[in-house]
Amino acid sequence: MNLEFLFKGLILGLSVSAPVGPIGILCINRTLHNNYKSGLITGLGAASADLVYGIIAGLGLTVISSFLIHYKTLIQMLGLVFLFYLGFKTLIKQKSKSSITYDKNNKLYKDYLSSFFLTITNPATILFFIAVFASLGLSKFDKSYFSAVLLIAGVFLGSGFWWLILSGITYKLKARISSNILKVIDIISGSIIFLFGIYILVDLIKGYS
Repeated sequence: MNLEFLFKGLILGLSVSAPVGPIGILCINRTLHNNYKSGLITGLGAASADLVYGIIAGLGLTVISSFLIHYKTLIQMLGLVFLFYLGFKTLIKQKSKSSITYDKNNKLYKDYLSSFFLTITNPATILFFIAVFASLGLSKFDKSYFSAVLLIAGVFLGSGFWWLILSGITYKLKARISSNILKVIDIISGSIIFLFGIYILVDLIKGYS
């Protein structure tokens, strides 16, 4: 069994997830407001979306990938609207809700679906995976099926490991954060998410110019 591709996938999954982005901000914020599970599930939603794109690229499903690339701008616009919504929602959280106690009404499936949708609405990810498979000589799936499966599995595991670590560290720090500090974190988090949205919007506008 050649585990080289599994290891490469683990490294790739970590490198894709580790840079701070909207999902990372949401993971931290939800861990602070709800609990460890909420932050972890948020991260796993993003990891699942990456897994879907990895499978599409790895299996050579050109019909699906071509469709996603063709409607890339429209799909990104949907994700952009949702990103601004999440940023606004984070900014306007009521102070009474900005507590470090666990909200029992929190629905983990909403955390999962929101991060999944936010990640899946970035079709550029599939171009990244296609490039990775090609560079590793896995573009011809009939000759390297098992290696590609190991790589895809590694990406998911590596990404999942990062979200496990991030939510875990955040949860450990949670007890030291007061309600007032948490409110400041909400404002900073929402602002950063808005800035990411503006960056994506500017990038889309440049693409049309």
